[in-house]
Amino acid sequence: MTSLALRSLLDPAVASIALGGLLDEIVGDPRGFPHPVRLIGGVIAALDRIAHRIVTYLHAGAKLERALGIVIALGVPAATAAIVWGIVFLCDRSGYWPALAGRSILIAYGLAAKSLAVETLRASRAIDLETARRELSMIVGRDTAELDRREIHRACVETVGENATDAVVAPLFWLALAGPVGLWTYKAISTLDSMIGYKNNRYYYLGWASARLDDLAALVPARLCLILIAIAATLRGESGRSAVRIGLRDARKHASPNSGWGEAAIAGALGVQLGGRSTYQGVPGDKPLLGEASAPIDESTVERAVAVMRTASRCALAATIALKWISLSFYALY
Repeated sequence: MTSLALRSLLDPAVASIALGGLLDEIVGDPRGFPHPVRLIGGVIAALDRIAHRIVTYLHAGAKLERALGIVIALGVPAATAAIVWGIVFLCDRSGYWPALAGRSILIAYGLAAKSLAVETLRASRAIDLETARRELSMIVGRDTAELDRREIHRACVETVGENATDAVVAPLFWLALAGPVGLWTYKAISTLDSMIGYKNNRYYYLGWASARLDDLAALVPARLCLILIAIAATLRGESGRSAVRIGLRDARKHASPNSGWGEAAIAGALGVQLGGRSTYQGVPGDKPLLGEASAPIDESTVERAVAVMRTASRCALAATIALKWISLSFYALY
């Protein structure tokens, strides 16, 4: 039994999760370094241009535009899954070490806890306001040119809460279910949503399928994110109980079926209130208020939010390794 457990633990399918997580923990995604998500984004941008040219040339209506959006929403993840499956297959056929290396690199590229922490803290810690606004604009979708320090710090905490699902929990959830292929299929879906999943004039029909597919893919991970943030908050000396209470109370106030779970949990854990007035593409709007304003939001709040997110990431990684190890051991035993 001990020998079986050890063999399962050293299997590339399990060991690569630990090694990939370690690589993300140490290296992350340095700026300027090649990244597969940029390649996926380039393909999506090209398909976006082609689709709009077709619609314009044919003077087509919403039906064709939505149909093209469905083709893009299904085609990009399918192509990504096929490519990743091919890479894993070739690495696995080449021996233990190529299998371990190939899987680990794919996993490290697919995780983004380190990158989320680094980019958020860079915006929060920037000495002058203009630099802070510029750094923040690289990680949020809202307009940042007029934000003051308090609003910058609020935006930082909100993006940590929201991306705790998109960049941490959901990739690991799909990794646990379907290995690197599942992880990268989710990454493709998430990238589609971030690029064309908007309810504006350009993407209302073309991006409809991408937005709905992303909602479905993150449905379970978003709820798990609340649990992980509550556990991480307790481990970090924050309020895990408030994370659960506020998360369950306020998550559904958010327009997105998934984004509110991480944000509300972070707000509860830190004892702050998120949401309020934000401007997107020049159009101001009021986001729902999440949490209770027990304390002001400042740079230290951002530091605490990042610390909770990193701890939640480590808990999720440990759970993923354990689940994969148990499943392999069970399969080998029976």
